[in-house]
Amino acid sequence: MDPNLQLWKSHGQSFLSRLKTWFNLLDPSLLLSSDAEILKAHALLGSREQVVASLLFHSGVKPALFWQFLLQGYNAGFNYMNRNTSAEQGKKASLKHLLLIAGTVSYTTFAGALPQIIVNRLRVRSPPLQTFCRSILPIPLSALAFFNVLTIRNEETETGIQVFDRNGNAVGVSRAAGEKAVWETAQSRAVLFGTTAAVPNLLSLLLQTRFFQRNSLLVAPCRHISVVLTLCLMVPVSFSLFSPVGTIKREKVEKELLPGAVGEELIYHRGL
Repeated sequence: MDPNLQLWKSHGQSFLSRLKTWFNLLDPSLLLSSDAEILKAHALLGSREQVVASLLFHSGVKPALFWQFLLQGYNAGFNYMNRNTSAEQGKKASLKHLLLIAGTVSYTTFAGALPQIIVNRLRVRSPPLQTFCRSILPIPLSALAFFNVLTIRNEETETGIQVFDRNGNAVGVSRAAGEKAVWETAQSRAVLFGTTAAVPNLLSLLLQTRFFQRNSLLVAPCRHISVVLTLCLMVPVSFSLFSPVGTIKREKVEKELLPGAVGEELIYHRGL
């Protein structure tokens, strides 16, 4: 059986066990540990500063586009590197896929910076409209991170991914399993970025009290801290929503795979 499947099949059967595993992998104290442990956590820790900067409301459109481009570019690279490559057999990325990645980064960058563009280019001065653009609109736009996953990993839905029976024997390549794996991953990203945008933005609305109006310099630090804390919590939570060992009913996979399958369900590695 695939090593990833063996690991998560034994340690990731429940949400709480997966959550514990991800908290251990993301523990900042690993930075003081061995090189092997650092490598495990490095990729997951690297995006935090980009996320904080991208969720802030900037003074102009160019800074907003710049930070959104860094975040969406990182997301695209992360999604591409952590896809399921079991059916690719060493194939290089096609020109079509590279153009799709570039288009995805461009589209999501523009979507992420849209609130800033609306306020600056349309010269929005109405306080209710500014509040909507600054605090409400970024929430659904941040949740559009699922679109990044759907496009970057679309080859898994077209060519399929390797599936195994309950005994760990390779059964074949299934497009249905690929679609399920990509969709579950996309949902976890929407939860991650949607929640990380929602909590600080809604908190900023609650902080519009007389105390914070008199001490306006406290608002920005509170917002920064809430973004960091929410992100630190939501990364392991979102990664734990679905098990890396996905399952699919045998009747939902391609008919040509059924004769060699043992059991009522087939398993696959979802990717990250």
